Amino acid sequence: MEDNKNIKMPPKRRMGPPGRGMAPVEKAKDFKGSIGKLIRYIGSYKIAIIFVAVMAVCSTVFSVVGPKVLGKATTALSEGLVKKIGGTGGIDFGKIGTILIFVLCLYAASAVFNFVQGWIMTGITQKVCYRLRKEISEKINRMPMKYFESRTYGEVLSRITNDVDTLGMGLNQSITTIITSLTTMIGVLVMMLSISPLMTLIAVIILPISVGLVSFVVKKSQGYFKTQQEYLGHINGQIEETYGGHMIVKSFNKEKDMVDSFNKTNDVLYGSAWKSQFLSGMMHPIMMFVGNLGYACVALTGGLLAIKNVITIGDIQAFIQYVKNFTQPIQQIAQVINQVQSMVAASERVFEFLDEEEEDQTVKNPVSTEGIKGEVDFEHVRFGYNENQTIIKNFSVNVKPGQKVAIVGPTGAGKTTIVKLLMRFYDVNDGAILVDGHNVKDFNRRELRDAFGMVLQDTWLYKGTIMENIRYGKLDATDEEVIAAAKAANAHHFIETLPGGYDCELNEDASNVSQGQKQLLTIARAILADNPILILDEATSSVDTRTEERIQKAMDNLMKGRTSFIIAHRLSTIKDADVILVMKDGDIVEQGTHDELLAKNGFYADLYNSQFEQAS
Repeated sequence: MEDNKNIKMPPKRRMGPPGRGMAPVEKAKDFKGSIGKLIRYIGSYKIAIIFVAVMAVCSTVFSVVGPKVLGKATTALSEGLVKKIGGTGGIDFGKIGTILIFVLCLYAASAVFNFVQGWIMTGITQKVCYRLRKEISEKINRMPMKYFESRTYGEVLSRITNDVDTLGMGLNQSITTIITSLTTMIGVLVMMLSISPLMTLIAVIILPISVGLVSFVVKKSQGYFKTQQEYLGHINGQIEETYGGHMIVKSFNKEKDMVDSFNKTNDVLYGSAWKSQFLSGMMHPIMMFVGNLGYACVALTGGLLAIKNVITIGDIQAFIQYVKNFTQPIQQIAQVINQVQSMVAASERVFEFLDEEEEDQTVKNPVSTEGIKGEVDFEHVRFGYNENQTIIKNFSVNVKPGQKVAIVGPTGAGKTTIVKLLMRFYDVNDGAILVDGHNVKDFNRRELRDAFGMVLQDTWLYKGTIMENIRYGKLDATDEEVIAAAKAANAHHFIETLPGGYDCELNEDASNVSQGQKQLLTIARAILADNPILILDEATSSVDTRTEERIQKAMDNLMKGRTSFIIAHRLSTIKDADVILVMKDGDIVEQGTHDELLAKNGFYADLYNSQFEQAS
């Protein structure tokens, strides 16, 4: 049967400009609950994460201690210079060399610990992402059809791509960044206090001024960023629609209207973009100004304390380094908070998907599908996609093994719905569907669907050779069997004319063959599958009349001895059906052969006569 489990349809993504840590971030609906689920999900890696945390702390501690030890070398150098100038001694290069080697060891140890924790954390992240993608991929095959019919492919696939990537990046960076930043802040504060409580107080007072100014800029720019992202989506949509419908725009002479509409949207985007980028660009100068102000105050205070011999010159040098290192973790935490919000929002979407309702895949003591003859009974079937909107009201029919059954009727009569119920894409609300006397609910879904072959109006082919696409109906088929199926579907001739023949590579959307040729290939695939029950949903709607006749002959040979359900709008294709079911508003209003229904001069005759001026 036709299957859609390997459909390759990349989601459409509308990308904004690279942000600077200020653009609006998607937030989780239930932050606490989502982060709790994420923590439980990665619980199997908790020992490795604890080890990563220890490595990060060790790396940070060695890094924080470095400036103060390096300051001792500066102090030794300055004291040696003073002694040399005063004629009472010289510079102790041995002592300075020992200090520098010690500092080098500290920074080397910090780098080693940092490398180890980064390597382990990356491995954990990739394992989590791999596991999530695997579970999502497996989940897709267990989910009911109604989920996919209510959502776009892009929306579903974005859970596998965008959301898992966002979660992985956030997980990889946020844990180590938070640990490192907090450890750095605490360590730097301790080292600053050990040097001079007064200078520490000055440095800490400068910090709220910086935070206040940045918060003011963020609040002012937030609205502009929101407008920028909104109108970027609008302008991308306009360009995409104009490009996709270029012929229509040309045909109706709407070029000027489209340009005017684009310019209006672009003006709003331009105004919001330059304001948001200007305000965003002010952050760095503000931070630099406040930082330099802090350095000046610290240097002045340190100089006065050094004159009074309260601290040494090396301590001033170390303290200035600590001031810089003290503000940096705060900026990192501010940035990582946005990343954590995006990560939790992405994890919420992923876990929502994993928690979605699933189809019952197996039943206790299932009926075997081996040797199915193809007798199908619909017994007072009632169904609606929504409980309060019934589509199939009271559908009953008995189909004998090997019969060729055509289902016709106006659009919306419920023809395709009957097929979906037969294959258990949906379950009936009332009544029963029997195959060989057994309720379809007594079969395993997968085994039941293996008994059906399908050719749909919407063709599906994937990137690969023609041989591979036909063989999808029966993966263990030989090349000779594939070619025989193609001949039966009248596809062999056109395949031979293509470059490479059966080895011709179809592109992503199979646009290098015509729509009619696509349909012939899917028919060949169904012929190769050789299922006992066939479903043909407008299978010949995309081919010309001459090709349709050839396919019809191939179909007649294929359907001999098999129960076949044919959904058709082109009534000329179902004249030789054993029984024609005429549906209207979810019920069978007429049934019989083509000649019998025409003789009744009822609803079927009206449908037929509306397509042909002379009914035969």
